[in-house]
Amino acid sequence: MTVTTDLMSYDEALELFDPVMGLEVHVELNTATKMFCGCPTEFGAPPNTQVCPVCLGLPGSLPVVNGRAVESAIRIGLALGCDIAPWCRFARKNYFYPDMPKDFQTSQYDEPIATNGVVEVEVEGQIFRVEIERAHMEEDTGKSSHVGVSGRIHGADYSIVDYNRAGIPLIEIVTKPIEGAGRLAPQVARAYVAQLRDLLRALGVSDVRMEQGSLRCDANVSLRRQGETAYGLRTETKNVNSLRSVERALTYEICRQAAILAGGGKVTQETRHWHEDTGVTTSGRSKEEAEDYRYFPEPDLVPIAPSKEWVEELRGSLPEPPSQHRRRLFEAWGFTEMEFRDILGAGALHLVEATVEAGTTPAAARKWWLGELARRAKDTEVELEALPITPAQVAGVQALVDAGTVNDKLAREVIDGVLAGEGTPEEVVDKRGLAVVSDDSALGAAVDRAIEANPDVAEKIRGGKVAAAGALIGAVMKEMRGQADAGRVRELILQRLGQ
Repeated sequence: MTVTTDLMSYDEALELFDPVMGLEVHVELNTATKMFCGCPTEFGAPPNTQVCPVCLGLPGSLPVVNGRAVESAIRIGLALGCDIAPWCRFARKNYFYPDMPKDFQTSQYDEPIATNGVVEVEVEGQIFRVEIERAHMEEDTGKSSHVGVSGRIHGADYSIVDYNRAGIPLIEIVTKPIEGAGRLAPQVARAYVAQLRDLLRALGVSDVRMEQGSLRCDANVSLRRQGETAYGLRTETKNVNSLRSVERALTYEICRQAAILAGGGKVTQETRHWHEDTGVTTSGRSKEEAEDYRYFPEPDLVPIAPSKEWVEELRGSLPEPPSQHRRRLFEAWGFTEMEFRDILGAGALHLVEATVEAGTTPAAARKWWLGELARRAKDTEVELEALPITPAQVAGVQALVDAGTVNDKLAREVIDGVLAGEGTPEEVVDKRGLAVVSDDSALGAAVDRAIEANPDVAEKIRGGKVAAAGALIGAVMKEMRGQADAGRVRELILQRLGQ
């Protein structure tokens, strides 16, 4: 999609305006069944095979609350520092859309299960306090696919709907306005979503796979003139599904809104769509007036009233707080503050941690995830965790290096094979014939040919200039396509030349 929009440079925009953000994060819970029925929640099942009269909204069907989902909601609220409501209930949020088979969404309105929490995030050495307004329970919608050139409903040839996702338990976590971040606003938003993802993963309540939609963010932003206190009109960029995109979408919106305001125009309060391929947002639907969803209490569900004893029991099951967890890893791994900050900035903490747990060193895990694999993720414009390689496989690659089976250069080819779906690191080495050659007969013959082809270099080495051996080692490695044991090659060269 090609869109031409006037943009102000980011630096100029921040000289004139102060951004105010609000983030709404939707989390699909990993319960075995849906929020109000017994249908399974497995991702990737054939379309419309995980449905029943309840999640299809057929007449006469009655919902039943998923107890595990309520438990997960309470644990999320506690981990966010929220107050847990002693009594709350569900409501019907009425609106029509093809992927809502009931014509209403069962959600929570004025009585959410968790309120008033806080998350602290660190960006460039500064601590930013993100206040949580509410975390409430609801159900997900189905998934519409619009078939045609645009891929969107406008201009589509036809649309198809998969209701497998309809009814999957959702927790929506809504922040209060985030002020005072200034030029770091998009980075603060990214850091918040990243920390939320790590927290939810540690709680074990969701797989938080952003590329699969089990964690997605609606990013709101408005601008006000520097020195002013009144909020400007905001836009809401819907369903942003990667950390990188959260930062990019907010940066784009700040530059777009700044150009409009500086030119004397007015920002339209609306939803917007983020386009990962072109890095722009486009208009969705107007939200200049509040929508009337005609909320009313769900008559088919009893209120939720968690006891104090149950809440305290769940509080005792919480994992280590994120800040304490990061501090423990920082001290255990021995990185500098800058090195550790790079891991956090890349959203790779859990990947490095899992790779270390799989048997490699922190330094090796960091090297692969922030080096070779970060480059692959950037080239393919995906998040690190979306790459088709697991921490255990990365540890396996390093194990092959440690054993001398491959060197670092060959290890990159092993990673190529794993990413291409050719199997485990060991299987890739066998299939591609990547093992390092350390057999003296093969290496010796190659060394002899290198000496014969480079008599001047050989003479320097005989004369005591051992450093010149690097040229012969390079020649041998080139002949053997990088698969020679460089250390053994050096030993053989020096032996043959009397050194």
